Amino acid sequence: MDLSEPARRVLDACLALQAGERCLIVTDREKAEIGRALYLAAAELGAEAMLMEILPRSRDGEEPPAAVAAAMLAADVVVCPTARSLTHTQARKAAQAAGARVATMPGITVDMFAAGAITADYTRVAEVTQRVAAWLTAGQTIRLVKEGKALTLSIAGRTAIASTGVYRERGQGGNLPSGEAYIAPVEGTAEGELVVDGSMAGLGRLTAPLLLRIAAGRLAGAEGPGAERLTALLDTSSQGRNVAELGIGTNERARLTGVVLEDEKIAGTVHVAFGDNSTFGGTVQAGVHLDGVVLAPDLYIDGRQVMADGRLLGG
Repeated sequence: MDLSEPARRVLDACLALQAGERCLIVTDREKAEIGRALYLAAAELGAEAMLMEILPRSRDGEEPPAAVAAAMLAADVVVCPTARSLTHTQARKAAQAAGARVATMPGITVDMFAAGAITADYTRVAEVTQRVAAWLTAGQTIRLVKEGKALTLSIAGRTAIASTGVYRERGQGGNLPSGEAYIAPVEGTAEGELVVDGSMAGLGRLTAPLLLRIAAGRLAGAEGPGAERLTALLDTSSQGRNVAELGIGTNERARLTGVVLEDEKIAGTVHVAFGDNSTFGGTVQAGVHLDGVVLAPDLYIDGRQVMADGRLLGG
């Protein structure tokens, strides 16, 4: 497949890459084909293009090598097509704080690079995402219900992030493909049960639901296919079981692929992540961040229903 056109579209339409800007592509051997396409497209657009290939990280949220983190700090635009996520890392956070426009693409496939969520009308995605982020920022409490199981948590005082897929201004960043509004729950407040029936980072697309039991803001137990693998991944860090994120998908072109990068963007889904939330308003540094996608749930903010069977309601 010719990847030159989607690569150019990402750099031009989503990141507004300009001639003369320093554009760094960070990739690994699993995603090198996409990384190379982005590097060549950046060069064709007149940028000072750079390509760094790293060893695949062992888990989502693991930091890149120090030399790569330093190069990210010196770039104007950073794009990260990698097997594991660099989104929730201090390196990404620092690069944006220094003014870089950063797009992370954890788990991106050639198919996802050319079809599905990445082909959305991002003007529309941005509009919906910003509206949902405003709901979350104004809220105090969340109740997420699926198959009779409910998870409650506090978001009081926390600010939601609108990941719109449009990162054209200094210091902006997020995933590509994108389309989600997400927030860091107050640590220690999540209680209840969560049914994850779409996909789970580290496990892929689920063949049957996972039932996760949560107490005092931490994963207390898991049942279902892959439960032992999930807890083993989270337990690589003492803080890995922290309930780190609640997010709402807003991209109507996103598909259920088994790759959380796209799955968590599906309009009508909610995702809950465990581990690190220090890069988007929380207090926990864990070195791991794993998302679980819930299909067509009910969602309430401060007792007001904002999603019914996956359909966003007005307001």
